[in-house]
Amino acid sequence: MSLRGLAEVGARETVLVTGASTGLGLELARKLIRERYRLVLTARASSMARFSAGGILAGDHVILRPLDVTVASERAAVVAEVNDRWGGVDVLVNNAGVAYRAVVEHFREPEARAQMEINFHGPMELIRLVLPRMRERRRGRIINVSSVGGMMAMPTMALYSASKFALEGATESLWYEVHPWNIHVSLVQPGFIHSASFLNTRFTALSRQAAADPAAAYHGEYAHMDRLIARLMTRTGARPESVAAVIVRTMQRRRPPLRVPATWDAHVFAWLRRLLPRQLYHGVLYRSLPYVRAWGR
Repeated sequence: MSLRGLAEVGARETVLVTGASTGLGLELARKLIRERYRLVLTARASSMARFSAGGILAGDHVILRPLDVTVASERAAVVAEVNDRWGGVDVLVNNAGVAYRAVVEHFREPEARAQMEINFHGPMELIRLVLPRMRERRRGRIINVSSVGGMMAMPTMALYSASKFALEGATESLWYEVHPWNIHVSLVQPGFIHSASFLNTRFTALSRQAAADPAAAYHGEYAHMDRLIARLMTRTGARPESVAAVIVRTMQRRRPPLRVPATWDAHVFAWLRRLLPRQLYHGVLYRSLPYVRAWGR
C-alpha cells in the first residue's frame, strides 16, 4: 500500500454494512455517508439497484458490492478486497436478516437451516474473517443487529427467535474473547419499527397453508399474531432513522455496552426480564397475547 493510502487509512475508519440497500440498512448508509468514514455497503445481487433508487452512489469513499451473507465465496471476496484496498475493516455492522413465520410443527430442516444461515452463520463467518486484521491493529468494532426477538420469543416466530438467541449468545462470548485486543462488540436490539417490513416475513409451506385455512390447527395463532404484529409495526413511533442513529452512536461511543436496546419497547422488555421472576414474566406475556383463550379450539 502506498504512503498516501496509509495516510488515508489513518484518517478514516472503514465500515462494512450488510443488508444496506433497504430499510434500516439503507437509513444507516445515508447517515454514515454524512460522517467521515469509508463505506463498504453490501446487499444481495438482486437488490443492488435499490442503492441508486435510494440515493446511494459509489464514490471515492463508498463502494457498493453484492454480498449474500450465506455464500462463503462472496463473504471472502468482499473482505479480501477491503483488506487489500483499505487495510481492513474497522467496523463491521451485521444488519442483513430475514424472519420466518411458523409454529414449531410447521417448519422443516431446510427452512430452519435457511433461517440460521442468514441470521446467525453468515454474520459469524464475516466476524471470523475480519477479526485477524482487527487483532493485528488492536482495535475494531463489531455491531450485530439483533432484535427484541433475541431477548424474548413470540408464538409463530420460533425460527426467528432461535436465530437471534443464537446470535446474542455467540456475541456475548465474543465480547469476552476479543476485549483484550481493544475490540468492542455490541448487540443493537430494535423492537417494533414503523415500516412495512412485516409484509416480507417468509412463511413455510405448512404455515402458509394453516394461516389460510380457518379449520387448521394453529390458524388462530397465525391470524391473531399477524394482526398484532401489523398493528405494532404501523403504529409504533420508532422509525428506521432513529434506530440507525442508535447504531451510529454505538459506533462512536468510546466504551459501548454489549447490549443496546434501540426502541422504547426493547427497553420495556429488557426491564421486565430483569424485574419479574421468570414464571411471572412468562405468565404475564402469555395472558397478553391476543385472544389467547380462543387458541387451540
